[in-house]
Amino acid sequence: MIQNVGNHLRRGLASVFSSRTSRKSASSAGNDSAMADGEGYRNPTEVQMSQLVLPCHTNQRGELSVGQLLKWIDTTACLSAERHAGCPCVTASMDDIYFEHTISVGQVVNIKAKVNRAFNSSMEVGIQVASEDLCSEKQWNVCKALATFVAHREITKVKLKQITPRTEEEKMEHSVAAERRRMRLVYADTIKDLLANCAIQDDLESRDCSHMVLAEKTRVESVELVLPPHANHQGNTFGGQIMAWMENVATIAASRLCCAHPTLKAIEMFHFRGPSQVGDRLVLKAIVNNAFKHSMEVGVCVEAYRQQAETHRRHINSAFMTFVVLDADDQPQLLPWIRPQPGDGERRYREASARRKIRLDRKYIVSCKQTEVPLSVPWDPSNQVYLSYNNVSSLRMLVAKDNWVLSSEINQVRLYTLEDDKFLSFHMEMVVHVDAAQAFLLLSDLRRRPEWDKHYR
Repeated sequence: MIQNVGNHLRRGLASVFSSRTSRKSASSAGNDSAMADGEGYRNPTEVQMSQLVLPCHTNQRGELSVGQLLKWIDTTACLSAERHAGCPCVTASMDDIYFEHTISVGQVVNIKAKVNRAFNSSMEVGIQVASEDLCSEKQWNVCKALATFVAHREITKVKLKQITPRTEEEKMEHSVAAERRRMRLVYADTIKDLLANCAIQDDLESRDCSHMVLAEKTRVESVELVLPPHANHQGNTFGGQIMAWMENVATIAASRLCCAHPTLKAIEMFHFRGPSQVGDRLVLKAIVNNAFKHSMEVGVCVEAYRQQAETHRRHINSAFMTFVVLDADDQPQLLPWIRPQPGDGERRYREASARRKIRLDRKYIVSCKQTEVPLSVPWDPSNQVYLSYNNVSSLRMLVAKDNWVLSSEINQVRLYTLEDDKFLSFHMEMVVHVDAAQAFLLLSDLRRRPEWDKHYR
């Protein structure tokens, strides 16, 4: 099925293979979904946390510290993962987080987490964060997050039971979770490919050197001793605590560039490479990798060692954080440029530009609504899952409309049209008889499309 869906179709290609034998099961699944959307249904892995923001939780602006919020997010997600696994779980990674709204003293933070999909011993947990003003009864969406947790049992190997999605939302998240997992595993390679094969803007030589700040001036190094209050119920350092310490040193590094109080707008993937325990010393390092017109990227890494005499330090975590500086009207201010150090500094500088491209593409794709103008984001491996997600969502909404008109039918190929406002959409459909496994093999490799779609060219 090829669809030209006007402003509903995001760049990319969506194809659907139909089989007469599958219609009955699809109808049954639809009925199950309708039942799941009923009033009494609640995901069995769902965990909710509500916290009142007190002065001790805030930063210098009287807003909830992002570090404190990350602690609450990690705790809620961990409880959801352990509810499904039935055993202790540890944080493996936290995907990109975009902060849409700040939270003030006296407001309530509502956090909801549930397992989207379970794999062998790991699982993806989806987290939603909202704030609530108790006086006005207003609510705001603060951020969404995706965390990966690994089930850990001392004696036996863990084999997680699979998640059975019931609602339409759960089915969508379940289906796309596998693609997100694959992209996490190839993340480093994606950045390398992007740098090698895509044009990343690098105007370092053309910038005004008089308004540059040496990257080394923003470098921060801090050490933390892991004490019992910093450990989780398994004796390892609490992942949320490590993330809070990382946010602290990153904020200091950003402040050294702008000489002001920066605001954290986005975090790009906390990646936990290994555990640490009570008694470990954690060395946190941060530096501004690159500064753009209104934003800057700060890279943070965490190393652990046990005794002062140890020469080898374990790299246990890393992340990249994007900061802005807001004026009195909450508008981002201009920032000075960064002059990176030769060697690793220049590498980090270029990689920051690549990550910025990915962030902007993803943010644009995810934020666009059905009524907005068509997207013009070029496809590349870094944003394929977001384009695919929105393609599927848009096509499902469009095909569900009931005013399609059958225009013609030739050789068992049907052509439908739909006039909606100023857009004309086409829907071509052909029904074939093929084994389900063969259909999957054909659809999973777009290079084989000419084998089944004679109208492809």
